[in-house]
Parts: sequence; structure tokens; C-alpha cells
Amino acid sequence: MSCIAPKHIAIIGAGPSGLIAAEHLATIGHTVEVYERMPTPGRKFLMAGRGGLNLTHSEPLPGFLGRYREAGDWLGPVILQHDPEALRAWCEGLGQATFVGSSGRVFPEAMKASPLLRAWRARLEALGVTLHVRHHWTGWDEAGALAFDTPDGPKCVQPDAVLLALGGASWPRLGSDGSWAERLAEKGVETVPFSASNCGVEMAWSPITKNRFAGAPLKTIALTLGDERVAGEAMIARYGLEGGAVYALSGPIREGLAAGEAVTLFLDLKPHRDRDDLAQWLGRARKGQSLTNTLRKAGLSPQAISVLRDAVTELPRDPQALAALIKAVPLIVTGQRGLDRAISSAGGIARAAVDAHFMLNAMPGIFAAGEMLDWDAPTGGYLLQASFATGLAAARGIEAWLAAD
Repeated sequence: MSCIAPKHIAIIGAGPSGLIAAEHLATIGHTVEVYERMPTPGRKFLMAGRGGLNLTHSEPLPGFLGRYREAGDWLGPVILQHDPEALRAWCEGLGQATFVGSSGRVFPEAMKASPLLRAWRARLEALGVTLHVRHHWTGWDEAGALAFDTPDGPKCVQPDAVLLALGGASWPRLGSDGSWAERLAEKGVETVPFSASNCGVEMAWSPITKNRFAGAPLKTIALTLGDERVAGEAMIARYGLEGGAVYALSGPIREGLAAGEAVTLFLDLKPHRDRDDLAQWLGRARKGQSLTNTLRKAGLSPQAISVLRDAVTELPRDPQALAALIKAVPLIVTGQRGLDRAISSAGGIARAAVDAHFMLNAMPGIFAAGEMLDWDAPTGGYLLQASFATGLAAARGIEAWLAAD
């Protein structure tokens, strides 16, 4: 419990960053009010849990922190203060046991976000946290108070400290549309333009691949771009390719396209099979056997064969050349999908715009956390982990700032 007098804290945004900050600050005795634009809290959190809530990842920490790329140097210490084990312990403290899947990803046993969110809301309510829904933050009034549009009309609030946890700019229909960036820029806060991340890539499929195999998976594959190689799965879409292995390369794909470079992904359809061994097997095909049957017997699915045929004018008959192609199918990327369907966004508040405690340098007493900050990470638990960790770090920053005031 804090030894300072309780203060009034406003948190704008009821996603993971905002709610974990609310929990910490209410636990130490402050009066916390959370303002949410949507009718219910955690809309994007619930969406993330539709296919199984991937909370974090069990990967060893050095590799884990490397997933944040250039942001790892400043996000790393923050995540170490609330690491994957701490997040799992917090989840289990809410009565939601977790487990590690075969991919190393960590899930609650319920495999859904809704039971966890219900338990979390009950805890917050017991701590005295007040949640205001349908409160759209519009900025500050002339006196410096927070201004909201509400179902009951305009409302102004003058708290002792503020945490902005409004999310990035992906999936805007769930509430995070990035419209806050302009308001902060007007206050002298440096921002980085938003761009889509963890999104599909566009490429020119043949009519057969586009019409027959859209929605079909490419299982147990690997993608290479430059020096980076990512194993996983992907899915054929009418516009191109999507899925975890694609999303993990969003950053370098985005950078290459922005620089006007030719971006080619190399698809390994048999990542667990040596090229020479594959060539020997292909060379043992029966005389007169069609190339399609040979590829099927090599374990390639119909959709994989279609992708293979799209990549080159004519498939080679030579076993070594065919094996080399199967191990590195060139896929030319023509673009990335937009923010409206991206899982996350890059860009937001520049790292230089906040201090070590996530307070805005241009606005004392105003803090920011989560996807509002300019960092990027792949799916697999890394996004939620950093959202929780930065929310808690910002709450501790508020705690320290109020104690020093």
C-alpha cells in the first residue's frame, strides 16, 4: 500500500495496458477511473482470444526479447520487470490456469479471453476501479481538463495523473483508430506515422491458385527474407499470403517495400527435409510417372503444388533443380494489406517523446503505454506481453511521479 495520500488517476483505454495499470494503481490505494470509447472493455483483447488467447511465449528470454527488433533495447528491461512467468502467475491468480502449447505459445486452459476478462473485471471492481464506457476522449479543454463525448453529453475531468492506453491504429472498428495521434502532435508530442504490421502480403497468383485454393493452408513451411528465416504456417488468400510465418517478417517486408526494393520471399515447402535427400527421392520416380504425382508422393499438398507452379514458367524435371525449387520457392511481394485488417500497427508515440517512466516529455503528468508507443512485434504472445509490461511500467511511473510531487 502506498504511503502517500490517494490521488485521482484517469486511464483512457480499457485494453490490457490500461486495465493492468488500473489494477496496480488501485491496489496501492489510488482512486482510478477508466474511460473506454466502446460499449464494453477489452474489445481487441476478446478478438485476439477468438482462436485461442495467446498470452505470451515460453521462448528463452534472449530470443524472446530479440522479437522486438530495434525496440528491444528499451522494451527489454521493461519486459524483464514483468516477464512471461510473471504474466502467467498473474493469469493463474485470477483462476485461469495456463499451459504451453506445442509451438511454445502460452494459452489459458480455457483457450478464451472472456473467462479471464470476467475474472479481471471482478477484481478491478473489488478494488474500486470505476469503468466508464461510451466515453470518447476528444482532447483537453481550455483549462487543461480531459474532455469526453458521452451519452449524456460533453464531460470534463481534471485528474492528478493520466495514462493514455488507446492502442494503435489496426482494426479500427474495435476502437483503436489512431485518431489520438493528431491531438498529441498538436501538444508537441513527437509521433511516427502508423503502418500495418502482422498483416498479409499481396502477390499475383494464377487463377487456379486464387480461385481453387484461397483459404487453404501451407503447413510446416519456412519463409526466408534476406538473412531472416521463420518456420511456421501460412495460408493462401485470394490477394496473396497470410499467417504467422508471414506476419513475423512484416517489419523487413514493410521496410523493403517503403524503400522501393524488390521484395521476394523464399518459401521452403519441406523445411525438415535435406535438399540432397529430397533430390534423391525425386530421382527414384517411376518412368512415365507424371510430375504432379511425383510431387504428391514427395508429400506436397495440391495447394503447395499450385504455388510451386505459379513461381516459375515451367517446373524443372531435373531432380536436383526441382528439389532446390521446393526448398526455395520465390514469391514476389507486391504489397502489404492495410491497417483495417492488420493485427497490429507500427508507429505511434516516438520513443524519444517519453521518459524512462513512460511520461510524455512535452506533457508532465500524462503517461502512455501499450500499442500507442512506437514498437513492433510478431504474433505469438509478444504483442500482449509488451502491452501488459508497458502498462504496468507506466503505472509504476505514475506511482513514482505522484510520490515525488
